Amino acid sequence: MTTSQEELLPGTRRALSHRIAVAQAEGRAPSLVAAVVRDGRAAWHGSRTSVDGHGPDENVQYRIGSITKTFTAVLVLRLRDEGLIDLGDPLEKHLPGTGVGEVTIAQLLTHSSGLAAESPGPWWERTSGALRPELADVLGEQPLLHPSGRRFHYSNPGYTVLGALVERLRGAPWADVLRREVLEPLGLERTDTRPSAPHAGGWAVHPWADVMLPEPAEDLGRMAPAGQLWSTTGDLARFAAFLANGDDRVLGAGSLREMRTPAAPQEAADVAGGYAYCLGLEMRHQDGRTLVGHTGSLPGFVACLTMSLDDDVAAVVLANCTSGPLPFTIAADLVRIVAEAEPRFPEPWRPMPDADPAVLELTGPWYWGTYAFGLRLGAEGMVTLEPLSGKGRGSRFRANGDGTWTGLEGYYAGELLKAVRRPDGTVDHLDLGSFVFTRQPYDEGAAVPGGVDPEGWRGMNSL
Repeated sequence: MTTSQEELLPGTRRALSHRIAVAQAEGRAPSLVAAVVRDGRAAWHGSRTSVDGHGPDENVQYRIGSITKTFTAVLVLRLRDEGLIDLGDPLEKHLPGTGVGEVTIAQLLTHSSGLAAESPGPWWERTSGALRPELADVLGEQPLLHPSGRRFHYSNPGYTVLGALVERLRGAPWADVLRREVLEPLGLERTDTRPSAPHAGGWAVHPWADVMLPEPAEDLGRMAPAGQLWSTTGDLARFAAFLANGDDRVLGAGSLREMRTPAAPQEAADVAGGYAYCLGLEMRHQDGRTLVGHTGSLPGFVACLTMSLDDDVAAVVLANCTSGPLPFTIAADLVRIVAEAEPRFPEPWRPMPDADPAVLELTGPWYWGTYAFGLRLGAEGMVTLEPLSGKGRGSRFRANGDGTWTGLEGYYAGELLKAVRRPDGTVDHLDLGSFVFTRQPYDEGAAVPGGVDPEGWRGMNSL
């Protein structure tokens, strides 16, 4: 499918084309393809190539490496949503006999299981998967290098184990489950475990000379759930729209929000660099934006899919060289170009269809001790409690339908907010996880823990 590029302004399209032209030239890539997604659909496709007259389009396949892990994570979350597993379950409960049965499914998803980064033996990305026919061959004799749950340590074998978990619970090969449950429902017809024409060949470009060497394209066998897939910018643009908005045929919006939430212990360098790992997705901070997606590489290929939810812009970058272009940097620049040149129009303000007077009564200023907060009522009964200074703990709260709300983020995530009323029905205070919020700072008429000094507030002369 060729998407019209008239959806973006000519200046924006030129800036995008210039950025990938620079990336292909400076990165010395045989070819580089890219796409931008806005409003849930592809808004721009571009490519640069070293072969005159043979520029790839959005239907040419490239290997996408570890972006495959995001697809595997979707399959695992589907199992959870169906009630077949809990993310806190130890692996042994569902896949016995691995030798690492104490690690949890969540730890495998977040690379915090303590498993080794790579499989033992020959470099698995450049050798046949037939050398590692069983999980024991992938994990090796010493699979755990760190205590489980203590640190983020990227593990390709960890996602191999997740693929085996999917196979055990579905009773079918990982590739078949992926095709049936994700690829076909989302219309990703050019995404597969093996290439089909047209597809790019993988190349190594000499670091000190403008010459190339073909890279082998091995079948990764057991390691497939960690990095086997081939795809196109057209398919990955559709996948990016799914990751942003959800699709009830595959995974709902709530589970996608969970996938996009940081979930792994961070190393000091990751904290400083603005990097976090979620459930099968990477989060990075770049140019003042939060970007969520995944990078990937295999010999002969580099790839990135990333998106800014606040800007409603995603980008995909694929190239067929082992090193050179920096796919995340390029993709982040494509997001920035569109977001800055054509900022997102907010939805028109509209009044609420109705408002519960008992909730409306709670809006306005509140005080936790001497800290000032404001409570605002939003759509679907959701409320927001934010510090009026702009600094401090705040959160959105989801209505529970019984006059209470549950925190959605930050310090108050999962905490219960409720209004405590006096016998006459008037509001005494808000209780938020035992914190008392009153209408006045240390309101003497409210149930403030520890009480309020009966002499009240005083000036210097009264001390």
